[in-house]
Parts: sequence; structure tokens; C-alpha cells
Amino acid sequence: MAAVSWKPFVYGGLASLTAEFGTFPIDLTKTRLQVQGQTLDLRYKEIKYRGMLHALLRICKEEGLRALYSGISPALLRQASYGTIKIGTYQSLKRLFVSCPEDEALLVNVCCGILAGVVSSSIANPTDVLKIRMQAQSGLCQGSMIGNFINIYQQEGTKGLWRGVSLTAQRAAIVVGVELPVYDVTKKHLILSGFMGDTVYTHFLSSFTCGLAGALASNPVDVVRTRKMNQRVALGSKVDYKGTLDGLMQIWKTEGFFALYKGFWPNWLRLGPWNIIFFITYEQLRKLPI
Repeated sequence: MAAVSWKPFVYGGLASLTAEFGTFPIDLTKTRLQVQGQTLDLRYKEIKYRGMLHALLRICKEEGLRALYSGISPALLRQASYGTIKIGTYQSLKRLFVSCPEDEALLVNVCCGILAGVVSSSIANPTDVLKIRMQAQSGLCQGSMIGNFINIYQQEGTKGLWRGVSLTAQRAAIVVGVELPVYDVTKKHLILSGFMGDTVYTHFLSSFTCGLAGALASNPVDVVRTRKMNQRVALGSKVDYKGTLDGLMQIWKTEGFFALYKGFWPNWLRLGPWNIIFFITYEQLRKLPI
């Protein structure tokens, strides 16, 4: 059993910040696409955007280029906490079971990924709420990240900052439980096949594959999570979705099955580049002689 190292935590946080900044505009369009067309929240009943590219162009035209980075502050804060804890916990848990990466088993990696995703996302949930609220606003955000934080706390209490935490943890369990093991398995087989060594090309193919797998698995829960976090609910008032299953069934019933995959293309086109940037950055940091 290997000792726990600080390097996965630091490298994971730095790589997460780099990937988040590089793909944030795509994430913003995903949020806008997912919150529109609701029948339960009339503020978002209108279908303003026909797709990712249309959303990007319309946001730039109507709100300016800066609007593409609305909510970047809590997003970076989220990755500084979530990304750091997620990767550090995942790598540390794996080393508790096996000391050599070649001996890793898929089932063990999946379990480690699920646990790492739940723990990290639960801790970082307030930053996720802030990010989604700021992204969903039309036009540039009014006030700073701290101002939005105080506003949520005053109007909705502590529960408002942890709104949708169960959905966030479930989504993170799916994403991390799929993406990280898929990356590890793909990378392992590519290297053992003899066709590719431990190179940037291997990291690219592995990260592209895990991004697609993560998007397919997580998008339905992500739609429910985005809508629930964007609900501005006063203390003691009614919420639209009672839980994950209730949200999935209501969306399916009122908007159709494919509504669960609203924002899939920007979701995948974000997770793909995000994972590529993240893993290539992370692997290069690992090679530093520290």
C-alpha cells in the first residue's frame, strides 16, 4: 500500500483550472440550452436558442463577448476545490488498493471514482449553484460573485447554497465513475497494445473517449440538476422537482424523452475538450522532476 501523495491534489487542481477556463463559453451555452423551454418555470418558457452555435452567436450579439464568461469566478473557485479533491481522492484511493497502475482493476477504479465524485462535488456545491445562477442570467451578471452568494443566502438560507446537492453528487458519481476509469482503461490498453507508448497522443485518444462516455451517461441527470439549481425558491415555498427520479419523469412526461438530452452537444463538446486539456496538462505536470 503506497503512501498518500500531495501531487495528485495539486496537479489535479491546476489542470482543472486550465481546462475550465478554456472551455467555459461552451459550458455557458449548455446551461442556457438546458434551462429554456420549461413548462413549470415560466421565466424560461421561451426557446431562445436553436443550438450551441446559435446560442454562442446570439449571446455575443445581444450581451457582448464578456457574457460568455458570466459565472467564471465561481466556476474557477469550484474547480480549485472540486477538481483538487476529486483527482487527489481518486488517485489516493486507487493507491490504497494497488501500488502499480498496471495491476488496477476496472471495478476498483469505478468504485474509487464514484466515491471521489460524491465527496468532492458535495463539498463544492455552493460554487456550482453560484456558477449556474450567474450563467442562466440574460445579460452580464448584476453584482459580484460575493454579492450573488450573499443574495442567495439571504433569500434562501443555507439550503439555497446546497440546492441540488444530491443531484450534483449523483451526476458527479456518474461522471467521475465513468470518465476516470474509462480514461485509465483506455490508456492502459493503448500502451499495452504496443501501438502507442505513454505519449501525448495516447492521452488525447483516452481523454476523448472518456469525455464521450461521461456525456452520454450524465446528461439526463445534468438537465435535472441544472434546472433545480437555477430555481429561485423563497424559504418555505414549493419546489418543482422533488428529486432526481421525479425530475427525470416530469421532464420526460411534459417535454419528451429527448428533453433529457438537451444541451448534449455542448455538454459533449465541452467534456471532450475539457478532458483533453485536463489530462494532457495533468500528465505533463506528473512528469515534472519534483
